[in-house]
Amino acid sequence: MDLRYTDADEAFRAELRSWLESTLQDLPAPPARDDWAERRRYDTDWQRRLHDAGYAGLNWPERVGGRAASPSEQLIFLEETTRARAPYVGVNFVGTLHAGPTLIAEASEEQQERYLPSILRGDEVWCQGFSEPTAGSDLASLRTKAVRDGDEYVVNGQKIWCSFAQVADFCELLVRTDPEAKKQAGITWLILPMDSPGIEIRPIDTVAGSSEFAEVFLGDVRVPVANRVGDENDGWRITQVTFSFERGTAFVSELVDARRLANELAVLARRAPRMEGSAWDDATVRRELGHIVAELDALWALTKRNVSQAERTGSPGPGSMMIKLAYSEARQRLGELSLRVLDRAALAFSDDLLSGADELLEERLRTLALTIAAGTSQIQRNIIAERVLGLPRK
Repeated sequence: MDLRYTDADEAFRAELRSWLESTLQDLPAPPARDDWAERRRYDTDWQRRLHDAGYAGLNWPERVGGRAASPSEQLIFLEETTRARAPYVGVNFVGTLHAGPTLIAEASEEQQERYLPSILRGDEVWCQGFSEPTAGSDLASLRTKAVRDGDEYVVNGQKIWCSFAQVADFCELLVRTDPEAKKQAGITWLILPMDSPGIEIRPIDTVAGSSEFAEVFLGDVRVPVANRVGDENDGWRITQVTFSFERGTAFVSELVDARRLANELAVLARRAPRMEGSAWDDATVRRELGHIVAELDALWALTKRNVSQAERTGSPGPGSMMIKLAYSEARQRLGELSLRVLDRAALAFSDDLLSGADELLEERLRTLALTIAAGTSQIQRNIIAERVLGLPRK
Protein backbone atom coordinates (compact mmCIF):
# COMPACT_ATOMS: atom_id res chain seq x y z
CA MET A 1 0.00 0.00 0.00
CA ASP A 2 1.37 3.39 -1.02
CA LEU A 3 -0.69 6.38 0.05
CA ARG A 4 1.89 9.05 -0.50
CA TYR A 5 0.29 11.96 -2.27
CA THR A 6 1.07 12.21 -5.99
CA ASP A 7 1.10 15.29 -8.21
CA ALA A 8 -2.45 14.37 -9.27
CA ASP A 9 -3.48 14.17 -5.61
CA GLU A 10 -2.06 17.60 -4.90
CA ALA A 11 -3.88 18.99 -7.94
CA PHE A 12 -7.10 17.54 -6.52
CA ARG A 13 -6.29 19.16 -3.16
CA ALA A 14 -5.78 22.56 -4.78
CA GLU A 15 -9.03 22.25 -6.73
CA LEU A 16 -10.96 21.23 -3.62
CA ARG A 17 -9.39 23.95 -1.47
CA SER A 18 -10.33 26.59 -4.02
CA TRP A 19 -13.91 25.32 -4.18
CA LEU A 20 -14.22 25.30 -0.39
CA GLU A 21 -12.90 28.84 -0.08
CA SER A 22 -15.44 30.20 -2.54
CA THR A 23 -18.39 28.04 -1.44
CA LEU A 24 -18.10 28.46 2.31
CA GLN A 25 -18.34 32.23 1.95
CA ASP A 26 -21.91 31.86 0.75
CA LEU A 27 -23.13 29.49 3.46
CA PRO A 28 -25.68 30.83 5.94
CA ALA A 29 -25.00 30.57 9.66
CA PRO A 30 -25.69 27.13 11.14
CA PRO A 31 -29.19 26.84 12.62
CA ALA A 32 -30.01 26.38 16.29
CA ARG A 33 -29.47 22.84 17.54
CA ASP A 34 -33.16 22.30 18.32
CA ASP A 35 -34.53 23.71 15.03
CA TRP A 36 -34.84 20.42 13.20
CA ALA A 37 -36.52 21.74 10.07
CA GLU A 38 -33.69 24.22 9.57
CA ARG A 39 -31.02 21.67 10.46
CA ARG A 40 -32.33 19.33 7.78
CA ARG A 41 -32.49 22.19 5.28
CA TYR A 42 -28.95 23.31 6.13
CA ASP A 43 -27.40 19.82 5.97
CA THR A 44 -29.18 18.73 2.80
CA ASP A 45 -28.26 22.03 1.14
CA TRP A 46 -24.61 21.27 1.86
CA GLN A 47 -25.04 17.75 0.49
CA ARG A 48 -26.55 19.17 -2.72
CA ARG A 49 -23.62 21.60 -3.07
CA LEU A 50 -21.20 18.67 -2.74
CA HIS A 51 -23.21 16.71 -5.29
CA ASP A 52 -23.37 19.52 -7.85
CA ALA A 53 -19.62 20.09 -7.52
CA GLY A 54 -18.81 16.39 -7.94
CA TYR A 55 -17.73 15.74 -4.34
CA ALA A 56 -20.70 13.66 -3.11
CA GLY A 57 -20.19 9.93 -2.82
CA LEU A 58 -16.49 10.43 -3.29
CA ASN A 59 -15.73 6.75 -2.71
CA TRP A 60 -18.95 5.40 -4.30
CA PRO A 61 -18.76 3.66 -7.69
CA GLU A 62 -19.46 5.75 -10.78
CA ARG A 63 -22.25 3.36 -11.77
CA VAL A 64 -24.34 4.61 -8.81
CA GLY A 65 -23.43 8.27 -9.22
CA GLY A 66 -20.27 8.43 -7.13
CA ARG A 67 -16.86 9.74 -8.08
CA ALA A 68 -14.92 6.48 -7.60
CA ALA A 69 -12.10 8.55 -6.15
CA SER A 70 -8.83 6.98 -5.12
CA PRO A 71 -8.16 6.32 -1.40
CA SER A 72 -5.70 9.20 -1.30
CA GLU A 73 -8.29 11.61 -2.76
CA GLN A 74 -10.82 10.46 -0.16
CA LEU A 75 -8.39 11.26 2.63
CA ILE A 76 -7.48 14.61 1.10
CA PHE A 77 -11.18 15.49 0.98
CA LEU A 78 -11.52 14.77 4.70
CA GLU A 79 -8.36 16.67 5.57
CA GLU A 80 -9.35 19.75 3.59
CA THR A 81 -13.00 19.90 4.64
CA THR A 82 -11.94 19.59 8.28
CA ARG A 83 -9.23 22.22 7.87
CA ALA A 84 -11.75 24.61 6.29
CA ARG A 85 -14.36 23.94 9.03
CA ALA A 86 -16.85 22.87 6.36
CA PRO A 87 -20.17 21.39 7.55
CA TYR A 88 -20.17 17.73 8.49
CA VAL A 89 -22.67 15.32 6.88
CA GLY A 90 -25.08 16.01 9.77
CA VAL A 91 -28.51 14.48 9.30
CA ASN A 92 -27.26 12.68 6.17
CA PHE A 93 -24.72 10.52 7.95
CA VAL A 94 -26.73 7.26 8.09
CA GLY A 95 -27.55 7.45 4.39
CA THR A 96 -24.13 8.47 3.16
CA LEU A 97 -21.95 6.48 5.57
CA HIS A 98 -24.00 3.39 6.57
CA ALA A 99 -27.13 2.63 4.55
CA GLY A 100 -25.80 3.86 1.20
CA PRO A 101 -22.64 1.70 1.24
CA THR A 102 -24.73 -1.27 2.41
CA LEU A 103 -27.14 -0.80 -0.49
CA ILE A 104 -24.21 -0.64 -2.90
CA ALA A 105 -22.93 -3.96 -1.56
CA GLU A 106 -26.23 -5.83 -1.06
CA ALA A 107 -29.26 -4.20 -2.70
CA SER A 108 -30.84 -5.12 -6.02
CA GLU A 109 -30.20 -3.00 -9.09
CA GLU A 110 -33.72 -1.58 -8.85
CA GLN A 111 -33.23 -0.62 -5.20
CA GLN A 112 -29.92 1.01 -5.95
CA GLU A 113 -31.42 3.05 -8.78
CA ARG A 114 -34.29 4.15 -6.54
CA TYR A 115 -32.44 5.15 -3.37
CA LEU A 116 -28.77 5.91 -4.01
CA PRO A 117 -29.14 9.01 -6.25
CA SER A 118 -31.47 10.67 -3.74
CA ILE A 119 -29.02 9.99 -0.91
CA LEU A 120 -26.17 11.55 -2.89
CA ARG A 121 -28.22 14.64 -3.81
CA GLY A 122 -29.44 15.12 -0.26
CA ASP A 123 -33.06 14.74 -1.36
CA GLU A 124 -33.78 12.00 1.17
CA VAL A 125 -32.50 11.46 4.71
CA TRP A 126 -32.07 8.08 6.39
CA CYS A 127 -32.01 6.91 10.00
CA GLN A 128 -31.10 3.58 11.58
CA GLY A 129 -33.53 1.24 13.33
CA PHE A 130 -31.27 -1.39 14.85
CA SER A 131 -31.04 -1.06 18.66
CA GLU A 132 -33.94 -1.80 20.99
CA PRO A 133 -34.43 -1.23 24.74
CA THR A 134 -33.56 -4.90 25.38
CA ALA A 135 -31.23 -5.41 22.39
CA GLY A 136 -28.36 -2.98 22.25
CA SER A 137 -24.97 -4.62 22.49
CA ASP A 138 -26.67 -8.00 22.04
CA LEU A 139 -28.38 -6.84 18.88
CA ALA A 140 -29.22 -10.37 17.73
CA SER A 141 -31.76 -10.50 20.59
CA LEU A 142 -33.97 -7.91 18.87
CA ARG A 143 -37.71 -8.49 19.20
CA THR A 144 -39.29 -6.17 16.64
CA LYS A 145 -41.40 -8.60 14.64
CA ALA A 146 -42.32 -8.65 10.96
CA VAL A 147 -45.02 -11.05 9.77
CA ARG A 148 -45.48 -11.49 6.06
CA ASP A 149 -48.97 -10.75 4.72
CA GLY A 150 -48.99 -11.21 0.95
CA ASP A 151 -46.71 -8.60 -0.62
CA GLU A 152 -46.14 -6.77 2.68
CA TYR A 153 -44.59 -7.27 6.09
CA VAL A 154 -46.58 -6.16 9.12
CA VAL A 155 -44.11 -4.77 11.65
CA ASN A 156 -44.60 -4.33 15.40
CA GLY A 157 -42.00 -3.32 17.95
CA GLN A 158 -39.81 -0.53 19.29
CA LYS A 159 -36.43 0.91 18.33
CA ILE A 160 -34.21 3.29 20.29
CA TRP A 161 -31.22 5.56 19.70
CA CYS A 162 -32.43 6.26 16.15
CA SER A 163 -30.31 9.23 15.07
CA PHE A 164 -32.27 11.97 13.25
CA ALA A 165 -35.42 9.84 13.01
CA GLN A 166 -37.54 12.98 13.39
CA VAL A 167 -36.32 14.30 10.01
CA ALA A 168 -35.70 11.01 8.16
CA ASP A 169 -37.48 9.80 5.05
CA PHE A 170 -36.30 6.19 5.32
CA CYS A 171 -34.93 3.85 7.96
CA GLU A 172 -32.59 0.87 7.65
CA LEU A 173 -34.66 -1.47 9.83
CA LEU A 174 -33.84 -4.83 11.36
CA VAL A 175 -36.78 -7.09 12.13
CA ARG A 176 -37.33 -10.66 13.27
CA THR A 177 -39.06 -12.69 10.56
CA ASP A 178 -38.51 -16.19 12.00
CA PRO A 179 -39.00 -16.36 15.77
CA GLU A 180 -38.27 -20.11 15.78
CA ALA A 181 -34.81 -19.83 14.21
CA LYS A 182 -31.52 -19.28 16.02
CA LYS A 183 -31.57 -15.61 16.91
CA GLN A 184 -29.02 -14.50 14.29
CA ALA A 185 -30.72 -16.62 11.63
CA GLY A 186 -34.21 -15.11 11.86
CA ILE A 187 -33.44 -11.44 11.09
CA THR A 188 -34.30 -9.46 7.94
CA TRP A 189 -33.05 -6.04 6.69
CA LEU A 190 -35.87 -3.75 5.47
CA ILE A 191 -36.14 -0.27 4.00
CA LEU A 192 -38.83 1.48 6.06
CA PRO A 193 -40.54 4.64 4.73
CA MET A 194 -40.77 6.90 7.78
CA ASP A 195 -44.12 8.37 6.69
CA SER A 196 -45.80 4.95 6.98
CA PRO A 197 -48.95 4.83 9.14
CA GLY A 198 -48.35 3.37 12.59
CA ILE A 199 -44.98 5.04 13.32
CA GLU A 200 -44.56 7.21 16.44
CA ILE A 201 -41.31 9.12 17.04
CA ARG A 202 -40.27 10.43 20.46
CA PRO A 203 -37.03 12.49 20.57
CA ILE A 204 -34.56 11.85 23.41
CA ASP A 205 -32.75 14.79 25.03
CA THR A 206 -29.01 14.40 25.62
CA VAL A 207 -26.72 15.88 28.28
CA ALA A 208 -25.48 18.36 25.68
CA GLY A 209 -28.99 19.77 25.31
CA SER A 210 -29.65 18.31 21.87
CA SER A 211 -32.10 15.67 20.65
CA GLU A 212 -30.41 13.82 17.80
CA PHE A 213 -31.67 10.48 19.11
CA ALA A 214 -35.22 9.20 19.21
CA GLU A 215 -37.37 6.26 20.18
CA VAL A 216 -39.43 4.84 17.34
CA PHE A 217 -42.59 2.84 18.02
CA LEU A 218 -44.01 0.63 15.26
CA GLY A 219 -47.63 -0.53 15.43
CA ASP A 220 -48.92 -2.66 12.53
CA VAL A 221 -46.64 -0.81 10.12
CA ARG A 222 -46.84 -2.24 6.61
CA VAL A 223 -43.62 -2.47 4.61
CA PRO A 224 -43.59 -3.79 1.02
CA VAL A 225 -41.67 -7.02 0.49
CA ALA A 226 -39.99 -5.15 -2.37
CA ASN A 227 -38.26 -3.06 0.34
CA ARG A 228 -36.38 -6.08 1.67
CA VAL A 229 -32.64 -5.99 1.05
CA GLY A 230 -31.32 -9.49 0.40
CA ASP A 231 -33.19 -12.65 1.28
CA GLU A 232 -35.59 -13.12 4.13
CA ASN A 233 -33.75 -14.16 7.31
CA ASP A 234 -30.39 -13.12 5.81
CA GLY A 235 -30.40 -9.76 7.56
CA TRP A 236 -27.75 -10.60 10.13
CA ARG A 237 -25.14 -11.17 7.44
CA ILE A 238 -26.11 -7.92 5.74
CA THR A 239 -25.96 -6.16 9.10
CA GLN A 240 -22.30 -7.15 9.42
CA VAL A 241 -21.69 -5.29 6.16
CA THR A 242 -23.39 -2.22 7.65
CA PHE A 243 -21.31 -2.54 10.81
CA SER A 244 -18.09 -2.74 8.83
CA PHE A 245 -18.85 0.74 7.49
CA GLU A 246 -20.36 2.10 10.73
CA ARG A 247 -17.40 1.01 12.84
CA GLY A 248 -14.72 1.49 10.21
CA THR A 249 -14.80 4.09 7.46
CA ALA A 250 -17.70 6.04 9.01
CA PHE A 251 -15.34 7.24 11.77
CA VAL A 252 -12.79 8.69 9.35
CA SER A 253 -14.20 12.23 9.48
CA GLU A 254 -14.35 12.10 13.27
CA LEU A 255 -10.74 10.97 13.44
CA VAL A 256 -9.61 13.88 11.29
CA ASP A 257 -11.57 16.21 13.56
CA ALA A 258 -10.04 14.65 16.68
CA ARG A 259 -6.56 15.40 15.37
CA ARG A 260 -7.62 19.02 14.84
CA LEU A 261 -9.03 19.24 18.37
CA ALA A 262 -5.82 17.81 19.84
CA ASN A 263 -3.83 20.55 18.13
CA GLU A 264 -6.27 23.19 19.35
CA LEU A 265 -6.06 21.83 22.90
CA ALA A 266 -2.28 22.31 22.79
CA VAL A 267 -2.80 25.94 21.78
CA LEU A 268 -5.46 26.50 24.42
CA ALA A 269 -3.32 24.90 27.15
CA ARG A 270 -0.75 27.65 26.60
CA ARG A 271 -3.44 30.23 27.43
CA ALA A 272 -5.17 28.40 30.27
CA PRO A 273 -3.96 30.03 33.53
CA ARG A 274 -2.33 27.92 36.25
CA MET A 275 -0.71 29.49 39.28
CA GLU A 276 1.97 31.80 37.87
CA GLY A 277 1.97 30.17 34.43
CA SER A 278 -0.25 28.09 32.16
CA ALA A 279 -1.56 24.53 31.95
CA TRP A 280 1.13 23.85 29.33
CA ASP A 281 3.78 24.20 32.02
CA ASP A 282 2.52 20.93 33.52
CA ALA A 283 4.71 18.11 32.15
CA THR A 284 1.88 15.62 32.78
CA VAL A 285 -0.43 17.54 30.45
CA ARG A 286 2.20 17.64 27.70
CA ARG A 287 3.00 13.94 28.10
CA GLU A 288 -0.64 12.82 28.04
CA LEU A 289 -1.45 14.97 25.04
CA GLY A 290 1.62 13.63 23.26
CA HIS A 291 0.45 10.06 23.86
CA ILE A 292 -3.03 10.87 22.55
CA VAL A 293 -1.67 12.55 19.43
CA ALA A 294 0.55 9.52 18.80
CA GLU A 295 -2.48 7.22 19.12
CA LEU A 296 -4.50 9.35 16.72
CA ASP A 297 -1.62 9.33 14.23
CA ALA A 298 -1.46 5.53 14.44
CA LEU A 299 -5.22 5.34 13.89
CA TRP A 300 -4.85 7.59 10.88
CA ALA A 301 -2.40 5.07 9.42
CA LEU A 302 -4.89 2.27 10.11
CA THR A 303 -7.61 4.39 8.50
CA LYS A 304 -5.52 4.64 5.33
CA ARG A 305 -5.30 0.87 5.30
CA ASN A 306 -9.05 0.46 5.85
CA VAL A 307 -9.94 2.94 3.12
CA SER A 308 -7.55 1.21 0.73
CA GLN A 309 -9.07 -2.18 1.46
CA ALA A 310 -12.62 -0.86 1.11
CA GLU A 311 -11.64 0.57 -2.28
CA ARG A 312 -10.10 -2.73 -3.36
CA THR A 313 -12.63 -5.24 -1.99
CA GLY A 314 -15.79 -3.28 -1.12
CA SER A 315 -15.31 -3.78 2.64
CA PRO A 316 -12.80 -2.24 5.08
CA GLY A 317 -12.11 -5.69 6.56
CA PRO A 318 -10.80 -6.58 10.06
CA GLY A 319 -9.27 -3.14 10.55
CA SER A 320 -12.76 -1.69 10.87
CA MET A 321 -13.37 -3.86 13.93
CA MET A 322 -10.34 -2.38 15.65
CA ILE A 323 -10.57 1.28 14.77
CA LYS A 324 -13.88 1.95 16.50
CA LEU A 325 -12.63 0.54 19.81
CA ALA A 326 -9.28 2.32 19.72
CA TYR A 327 -10.67 5.60 18.42
CA SER A 328 -13.55 5.88 20.88
CA GLU A 329 -11.31 5.32 23.89
CA ALA A 330 -8.60 7.69 22.64
CA ARG A 331 -11.24 10.34 21.98
CA GLN A 332 -12.58 9.94 25.51
CA ARG A 333 -9.08 10.41 26.94
CA LEU A 334 -8.74 13.55 24.85
CA GLY A 335 -12.03 14.79 26.32
CA GLU A 336 -10.94 14.03 29.88
CA LEU A 337 -7.65 15.86 29.36
CA SER A 338 -9.56 18.81 27.86
CA LEU A 339 -11.61 19.17 31.05
CA ARG A 340 -8.46 19.21 33.18
CA VAL A 341 -6.89 21.86 30.97
CA LEU A 342 -10.09 23.95 30.91
CA ASP A 343 -10.42 23.77 34.70
CA ARG A 344 -13.02 26.36 35.80
CA ALA A 345 -13.93 27.12 32.17
CA ALA A 346 -15.39 23.59 31.93
CA LEU A 347 -18.15 24.35 34.43
CA ALA A 348 -20.57 25.87 31.91
CA PHE A 349 -21.09 26.63 28.25
CA SER A 350 -20.39 30.17 27.03
CA ASP A 351 -17.87 30.77 29.80
CA ASP A 352 -15.73 33.84 29.19
CA LEU A 353 -12.68 32.50 31.01
CA LEU A 354 -11.24 30.87 27.89
CA SER A 355 -12.31 31.58 24.32
CA GLY A 356 -12.56 28.35 22.37
CA ALA A 357 -13.43 26.27 25.43
CA ASP A 358 -17.06 25.67 24.45
CA GLU A 359 -16.28 23.29 21.59
CA LEU A 360 -13.95 21.18 23.73
CA LEU A 361 -16.53 21.00 26.53
CA GLU A 362 -19.33 19.99 24.18
CA GLU A 363 -17.10 17.39 22.55
CA ARG A 364 -16.32 15.89 25.95
CA LEU A 365 -20.03 15.48 26.68
CA ARG A 366 -20.60 13.93 23.27
CA THR A 367 -17.72 11.48 23.59
CA LEU A 368 -19.29 9.94 26.69
CA ALA A 369 -21.41 7.91 24.27
CA LEU A 370 -18.63 6.80 21.93
CA THR A 371 -17.69 3.66 23.86
CA ILE A 372 -21.36 2.62 23.84
CA ALA A 373 -22.71 3.69 20.43
CA ALA A 374 -22.17 1.37 17.43
CA GLY A 375 -21.21 -1.46 19.79
CA THR A 376 -19.81 -1.14 23.31
CA SER A 377 -16.09 -1.47 23.93
CA GLN A 378 -16.73 -4.80 25.65
CA ILE A 379 -18.55 -6.14 22.60
CA GLN A 380 -15.83 -4.80 20.32
CA ARG A 381 -13.19 -6.70 22.30
CA ASN A 382 -15.20 -9.90 21.98
CA ILE A 383 -15.56 -9.39 18.22
CA ILE A 384 -11.83 -8.81 17.78
CA ALA A 385 -10.98 -11.82 19.95
CA GLU A 386 -13.28 -14.17 18.03
CA ARG A 387 -13.15 -12.91 14.45
CA VAL A 388 -9.62 -11.54 14.18
CA LEU A 389 -7.60 -13.50 16.74
CA GLY A 390 -9.60 -16.71 16.36
CA LEU A 391 -10.12 -17.18 20.09
CA PRO A 392 -12.98 -19.45 21.23
CA ARG A 393 -16.33 -18.02 22.15
CA LYS A 394 -17.16 -17.84 25.84
